[in-house]
Amino acid sequence: MPAIEALGIDAGSATVKIVGVDAGKTMVWHLLERSDPRVEDQVERFLERARQVGGDAAGMPLVATGYGRGLVHQATRRVTEITCHARGIFAEFGHGGTLVDIGGQDSKVIRLNPDGKVVDFAMNDKCAAGTGSFLESTAGRLGVPLAQMGDIALSVSEEVLISSTCTVFAESEVISLIAHGTPVAAILRGLHRSLVKRIVAMIRAVGLLPPLMLSGGVVRNPAVCRMLEEETGETMVLPHRPQLMGAYGAALFALETRDREPRVQAPRYP
Repeated sequence: MPAIEALGIDAGSATVKIVGVDAGKTMVWHLLERSDPRVEDQVERFLERARQVGGDAAGMPLVATGYGRGLVHQATRRVTEITCHARGIFAEFGHGGTLVDIGGQDSKVIRLNPDGKVVDFAMNDKCAAGTGSFLESTAGRLGVPLAQMGDIALSVSEEVLISSTCTVFAESEVISLIAHGTPVAAILRGLHRSLVKRIVAMIRAVGLLPPLMLSGGVVRNPAVCRMLEEETGETMVLPHRPQLMGAYGAALFALETRDREPRVQAPRYP
């Protein structure tokens, strides 16, 4: 494996990701875990793994992004999610467009010019509707494995309208539908449609510039991808590792600054 020259950490609300890049800006190593309540301890474990894999962790610049970036005390720099996701997706595709990132607690729509610069963006971080947690909470209520929600939703043509735009009220609506004997698959299809319509409203607010790109953990859900294509009329373009785009962008920023900024201090281990 090529030597790791720089590291990027995306400390998200649902998962924490770390990416290592080589001198040629190629992603050569990564690690992803569910977010630990003690992010500081989790980051130290990640850096220890980086040391084991790539050698001198003390010599690797580290840039942090994501919901918990302020807790990554070893970072030489902290950069917003918008900027890091834009940088990561442009590095992979080499063109502009509209990026949709659906995370655990927020969703973002970012419009990039042909040079990869952020022209405009919209972010939903005040309400869980339109985020991954919206699907996760209803999956638990319906007793459906989260990984199977999308396939089940696409297995039927019947679709129940979920009118509530708030996760709490939507859950109450789901409970009522179950009580009236509505098929679970039809409820799931309606839930996905409700989420996608919120995302599409954000896309329209920013202005759709093709191609339409998608990143984040929810990209693994086939119903979200299919319905976004139906609602926008665009074909979705997916990066090779959708969940890692923020961490990848952070690592690229770290690579740029490795000769200009202080190195991350190596954590001390017993």
